[in-house]
Amino acid sequence: MAKAPVLTPQAEDFPRWYQDLINKAELADNGPVRGTMVIRPYGYGLWERMQQEMDARIKEAGAQNAYFPLFIPQSYLTREAEHVEGFAPELAVVTHGGGKELEEPVVVRPTSETIINDYFSKWVQSYRDLPLLINQWANVVRWEMRPRVFLRTSEFLWQEGHTAHATYEDAREYAAHIHRNVYGDFMTNVLGIDVVLGRKTPKERFAGAINTLTLEGMMGDGKALQMGTSHELGTNFAKAFNTSYLSKEGQQELVWQTSWGVSTRMVGGLIMSHGDDNGLRVPPRLAHVQVVVMAIKGDEAVAKVRELGDRLKAAGIRVHVDDRVDTPFGRRAVDWELKGVPVRIEIGPRDLENGTAMLARRIPGGKEPVQIESLVDLLPKVLDEDQAQLLRESRERRESRTTDVATIAEAAEAAIAGGWARIPWSELGAAGEAKLGEQAVTVRCLVAEDGSVPTSDDAPGTLAIVARSY
Repeated sequence: MAKAPVLTPQAEDFPRWYQDLINKAELADNGPVRGTMVIRPYGYGLWERMQQEMDARIKEAGAQNAYFPLFIPQSYLTREAEHVEGFAPELAVVTHGGGKELEEPVVVRPTSETIINDYFSKWVQSYRDLPLLINQWANVVRWEMRPRVFLRTSEFLWQEGHTAHATYEDAREYAAHIHRNVYGDFMTNVLGIDVVLGRKTPKERFAGAINTLTLEGMMGDGKALQMGTSHELGTNFAKAFNTSYLSKEGQQELVWQTSWGVSTRMVGGLIMSHGDDNGLRVPPRLAHVQVVVMAIKGDEAVAKVRELGDRLKAAGIRVHVDDRVDTPFGRRAVDWELKGVPVRIEIGPRDLENGTAMLARRIPGGKEPVQIESLVDLLPKVLDEDQAQLLRESRERRESRTTDVATIAEAAEAAIAGGWARIPWSELGAAGEAKLGEQAVTVRCLVAEDGSVPTSDDAPGTLAIVARSY
């Protein structure tokens, strides 16, 4: 009798495979309140590495970290009409505290544009105070009707950047810099996901923005996932909160602003981009455990894996030593495979006699014996190869499953079949976008013919990327 698979096969039921993997790889559990999640240590380790990589890039872009309150007076949100209208269905509102009804209800932050602008209006007085570049790492709450762990939860973790600039040009340039050099670089070169950088249509823009830049990734089932966004806010919030400055010419001017964010949704994107029927596959540059060194059995093997673990750590490799010889080796190997650790080094009594170890590579698959003494030099090359393979696979999947089409019907057909379509925006337009929406197909972003980001919604030659999405 055939042994039942550990995970539901992707081809059989992709959403079930996703949930199976989250459970079996011990990434997260559902929280006690509908739509919330408990991120388990291995899953949180992935998020911590994302934070570290992103935080370094954000600081390199000149932003400083700060923290703003979780509770926002409800009146703040009503100051910018489009903003409150966009978030109204998702708000969690607190009306009682300390056993008493509050004089004014407070909103649990869905995003922090309003409260941050209240303080920007106090901190910005002169052109000398600009640009003001602030980022915060925080949790936010958006009441989710159809929750899915990591992808759509009522509470999630993220970073949100907020900036104020003297001119429209400076703000536009900064939003594009974050989009391309912070988010795009991280997602491509660390997550190994070949994201498309584009511009959102007016219908899909962030509430209160004049332009939204997006990064869209193709998941293993051909659907799109919005991995992050960077927004030009214009002067909309500056008008609402009177965030102004005295220019060099002595004139009072409104600031121009941006906001931008990525969240724990990226963990979901990582799973669905790189996972296979055996579990997760973690890109080596992201992995908080790049190599697990495993003792198969025996005291001598335990001593050797501990010694080897120390040597690899000293060489700058992120290593975990698994010396739990009282737990069956096969079970441990399956657990590490599910978790997607890029490399396993397996050492037992027979290996010690030969001075070798078994090198198991999670990303390309396969095992081979190698000399133990060669591992310190060999592993960095192996990890680089595996990182490149994941990005290559992501790019090949997107390119092979993207179809150029000429009609709305063809665009819908390609998306429903499990791929992406490219169609001239001039042929689709807002009316065609609405028609696609009736079939649960959306315009993910607008791109130029050469793959760059269009300078305007109706720039000549602009193409719409059409897909089903998460």
